[in-house]
Amino acid sequence: MAKNIAVLGDSESIKGFSAVGLDIFPCDDLTEAGALLRRVADSDRYAVIYLTESVYLSSDKVRARYEERLTPAIIPIPGVTGNKGTGVKRLSSFVEKAVGSDIIFND
Repeated sequence: MAKNIAVLGDSESIKGFSAVGLDIFPCDDLTEAGALLRRVADSDRYAVIYLTESVYLSSDKVRARYEERLTPAIIPIPGVTGNKGTGVKRLSSFVEKAVGSDIIFND
């Protein structure tokens, strides 16, 4: 069975993703972000779940359950409030873990 792509975040940030065929899940109350992420990830319908950075940061305990799994891949994206650098920090940590030092974003 083919798996889909989901996008979780505030309504304003994610509404455009439905126009390109992605399943959107509005989450305007960040206290509900973890429960929504768990429900979407456990449905086993999604290979990739994009989270706006605010939802990504608000659901860290739930996200930890899925970090070692191959699917779903949980990827932070900027919301309408702007880029907070979460995706770059995450990529930097992956590079450092794989290589032993941060060879890309070496500050």
